Amino acid sequence: MKKAMLHTKVSVKLRKSERHDEWYLYLEAYPVFKAGMDKPQREREYLNRIVTTPMWDKSRPARLNTNGEQSFKPKRDQNGIIICRSKLDRETCIFADNVRNLRQHEYDNAELYSDADQAMADKIELGKKDFLEYFSEVNRTLHLHSRSDICETWDRVIQILKVFSKDNPVRFSSINLKWIEQVKNYLPTVKAGGNKKGFISMSTASSYFSVVKAALRQAFIDGYLDVDLAAKVKNISFESAKREYLTIEELNMLVRTPCDPPVLKRAALFSALTGLRHSDIMKMTWSELAEENGKYRLNFRQKKTRNVEYMPISEQAYFLCGERGRPEELVFAGLQAPSWINRPLQRWVASAGITKHITFHCFRHSYATNLLTEGNDIYTVSKMLGHTKVETTQIYAKVVDSKKEKAAESIKLDSLDAVV
Repeated sequence: MKKAMLHTKVSVKLRKSERHDEWYLYLEAYPVFKAGMDKPQREREYLNRIVTTPMWDKSRPARLNTNGEQSFKPKRDQNGIIICRSKLDRETCIFADNVRNLRQHEYDNAELYSDADQAMADKIELGKKDFLEYFSEVNRTLHLHSRSDICETWDRVIQILKVFSKDNPVRFSSINLKWIEQVKNYLPTVKAGGNKKGFISMSTASSYFSVVKAALRQAFIDGYLDVDLAAKVKNISFESAKREYLTIEELNMLVRTPCDPPVLKRAALFSALTGLRHSDIMKMTWSELAEENGKYRLNFRQKKTRNVEYMPISEQAYFLCGERGRPEELVFAGLQAPSWINRPLQRWVASAGITKHITFHCFRHSYATNLLTEGNDIYTVSKMLGHTKVETTQIYAKVVDSKKEKAAESIKLDSLDAVV
């Protein structure tokens, strides 16, 4: 490993004043190796001292002066001290040599560092770095081609940590298990954004803490931390929120109930028959829908996962799309954005006599739950939903299990005391 300084020599030099017949004294150290630089550097330190009577060695020519005349190097005694005619200048040169001796001693000591000492020095420098700046840099480089919502989540967590640290730097040297636990306890107290009241959900707090742990794990990989602290801390635990869904009977109730606007009804039922998210339905064009030999399929890129999906859809789902338009036209033109769709959706659901709290995403839940209820295997359902992990689909399987448990208790006989 290259040392911070290697065989560095410090010399006293003269520099001619441009306006007066005098010379400035300065120290020059070379070679000086600095972190991040491949080539040796030349360090200069001016001493705020001048001389006016230096003597020149005519046998040692130097570079040409500003007038194009030959200049010479100063004469030095056997100790290397510049020789001057005046007593005051000689004392000044002795002072300069004493400073040179101190600097040389510092460089010589630096050369005695062992690899372990240098590694420790490097670690101390890394410990001074700001974790939040590193966090932002990792977000920019690691998620260069990731979905925008992932980058936004990381940015949100960074802003939360800045508030937590009161806009002070978070040095890597200050990060320990206690600090991580403090962050873990702080996240559930973060206020919800936008027009929402109260605090973020425990699910969101858990997601944010996972981001913090991911950044800490990357810092361990990059050598900023000696220990993988993220592996030593459990995530924020929470009970999964109930995933509301509509049974097939309730979906049929909605089929029979008018809705304003009509495009909302078609899109919601299309989601219940395909499992597509609102974001994918809203941007879907006719070029993504194909028909071959009486079979229908959908080829599209999921907005959330960015994955390209091939999905067969039913004849009923295709029927809900309406009359086929040009390839570039939207299939569900006029479908409202998520922030505006809940109120007309809730009016429609209430008109059908359904008392459940239903959002548009519940139609995707309904698709998954009804597929499992009808006996389709979880791996097929996972593929139909576009999940990258089957564990995500197992959340819906829990709903089906609860239905089985309820069904098991639905058959009641008279008292069994005489049997036992």
